[in-house]
Amino acid sequence: MLRALLVLTLLLQAVFSGASTTGPEGVTLINQNWLFGGEYTTGSEAPGFDDSGFQRITIPHVVTPLGWEQWDNNTWNKVWIYRHHFDLSSDHSGRTFIDFDSVLTVTTVVINGQTLPTHEGGYLPFSYEITDYVKETGNIIAVIVDARWSYVNPEGSPAGPESIDYLEPGGINRDVSLRTVPSSFISDVFAKPVNVLSTSRQVVVETTIDSAKAPGQIKINSQLQHAGDVLSQTTKSWKISQSGNSTFTLNISAPNIKLWSPSSPNLYQVVTSLTVDGHVVHTFSRNIGFRETNFTTDGFFLNGERFQIFGLDRHQLFPYIGMSASERLQKRDAEILKELNCNMVRCSHYPQSRYFLDMCDQLGIMVWQEVPGWQFIGNASWQQHVVSDVHDMVIRDRSRPSIILWGVQVNESPLEPGLYTQTKNLAHALDDSRQTSGTETSQELVNWVGDVFAYDDYHSKDGNAILLPPLTTVPYLITESVGALDGPKYFRWIDQQDVMQDQAKLHAQVHDIAASNNSYSGLLGWCAIDYQSLNGNMYENVKWPGLIDTFRVYKPGAAFYLTQGDPADGALIEPAFYWDFGSFSPVTTLGDNATIWSNCDTLEAYINGRHYATLSPDTANFSHTAHPPFYLDTTKLNTTAALPELHLDGYVAGKKVASRTLSGSTEGDHIRITLNDPKLEADGIDSTLISFRAVDKYGNPRPYASGNATISIRGPGERVGSGFANDVFPLSDNGGVGGAVIRTVAGQPGTIVVKISHATLGSDTVQIHAVKSI
Repeated sequence: MLRALLVLTLLLQAVFSGASTTGPEGVTLINQNWLFGGEYTTGSEAPGFDDSGFQRITIPHVVTPLGWEQWDNNTWNKVWIYRHHFDLSSDHSGRTFIDFDSVLTVTTVVINGQTLPTHEGGYLPFSYEITDYVKETGNIIAVIVDARWSYVNPEGSPAGPESIDYLEPGGINRDVSLRTVPSSFISDVFAKPVNVLSTSRQVVVETTIDSAKAPGQIKINSQLQHAGDVLSQTTKSWKISQSGNSTFTLNISAPNIKLWSPSSPNLYQVVTSLTVDGHVVHTFSRNIGFRETNFTTDGFFLNGERFQIFGLDRHQLFPYIGMSASERLQKRDAEILKELNCNMVRCSHYPQSRYFLDMCDQLGIMVWQEVPGWQFIGNASWQQHVVSDVHDMVIRDRSRPSIILWGVQVNESPLEPGLYTQTKNLAHALDDSRQTSGTETSQELVNWVGDVFAYDDYHSKDGNAILLPPLTTVPYLITESVGALDGPKYFRWIDQQDVMQDQAKLHAQVHDIAASNNSYSGLLGWCAIDYQSLNGNMYENVKWPGLIDTFRVYKPGAAFYLTQGDPADGALIEPAFYWDFGSFSPVTTLGDNATIWSNCDTLEAYINGRHYATLSPDTANFSHTAHPPFYLDTTKLNTTAALPELHLDGYVAGKKVASRTLSGSTEGDHIRITLNDPKLEADGIDSTLISFRAVDKYGNPRPYASGNATISIRGPGERVGSGFANDVFPLSDNGGVGGAVIRTVAGQPGTIVVKISHATLGSDTVQIHAVKSI
């Protein structure tokens, strides 16, 4: 039901909010028809090089096949070559740019034999003007990607890839575009709502014009629009007497608007046009939202009212494809966070995909956007890259309503007041509407120069998570907690029931504490999704602190987050245990503490159809939690005759609103595929992540399944990556859960049929419709 409500919300936003892709006019994605030559060889960037043996690929792309675990950085720690042949459009005129959203990690671009300046670092966009190097037909772009460990943030430590918390498989991992613009064009628009809580609210529009030669008299018009309707507009004339960049500011009134918030993410558009010689030559659109945010010593305030932050940290790593995820997969992660009732996410520890942020804007998820890095801060030249990345990060995302805090310090790095005063001041100069921060591992204020004190609090006592008392002289936010540093080191499907159940409890405990004291602005738990790493507590080169596994399957620990929503929007009953009676970890080992999370008032439990217990929420230990846990006593269960069946009914205000039945018997166990996207675009880029697992006859997770799951695919689709040997996934490696990335084939619409088979669990089949356009 919650998933259906989310889909409906997105459809309504698309109709009423006009939430279309924003940016400048004249941009054409060129993600198709790239050629990948593998490891770079001398001369392979030359126009006349024979690339007939190169592999035809689409962007985003990762340079080496990946599985879901056991990633080896040596497989991508090399220099690679891409090529792309293109013609200019027949109506081409003016200036031409090539734009890269992100490449990991050092990039040299050669256009028709002309080598352009090398770009260092991933995660942020960079562009080249290629006007003087292109011709009408027969153009060749060569991209040399150096994916070796480099001295550019977040890399640089002498310890190598093991020194940072996440792996970085190389490749052109985000979109590539050609941009065709006139001699003078709009290169950037910063649309900043001001005075949003008063009737005199406005949008301050800073428009940057890039001119190849002085255009003379110009006119700029900015309109505030909603769903295509013009609400207000302002036009002003200026004179540009020289080439280069010129920035102009005008204000648009906004008397009748609705505020943006997590519960009401109202979006508007600022559409700016440039007129030269009486003709509109270029337009640029930005999505914006009207909201006011402020971190104070009394907590966080949104639109003038205190608001408790409740969220998670997110890495954007995916099985089989690394950092090279499609638009659909990036957006799906934001939907998952909304399903988990998160009102905020921290983009740890680098600026993340614009598609993910687009969905945060649309769904009402507040965002901490963070500069790339992890603990290491290098020398002066290395630190200059941090300053440059702060600049590019703020410029890219400063019009977004979802961004509420700039992370301008390298995660958990030593306090360097000189460097971090510079990055803080730079962020404020580029955007004076947001505060800045950076995560700390101690509560030391000496040399601290931020606006908001962000603390990674990993403390526990006697198996329970705790928080240190907040600092009261500065705004205070918990940016990491629980993870795999409190209690168990891993939360894997192969772990025992008490471990998996404990994860929800620990997260609930720290959120409950954070909600008990207004000096806490709130808390972001570590973390949303498992990710690949060579650092710290990892198993098979995967770190397992996520509430969700790498296949985007909810673990029992997610039950706490799933059930913190209003039951009117969907009543849920989510056991944090498996109703399993096998020898490895039966539910009876949980004693009288088998935990059920629900947003119901009361649960009625039935065993084999007979009333067993009336359950009430634990408000004593979770007095600041919207929906505390319930406990089922398993010590009274009789398992000697037949394995019992559990039925749960949930009540709100005396009315039954939810039910859940779990089978003790393994009779009826089967394999089930979860498909999020039944329709994909047949462009060779669009993809979906399916998962499959063993379930009981009612569809509940059945843990610890063994044997092999075999995948077969028919139709115009392909499985991406190397995670299956001979199309077989060993379920025992991941406790009965697996997954695959399915991608369309360019120019081949039709039905993709995916089948998962198992010797004892049977098979399941799903269909994905690849269509010409969506």
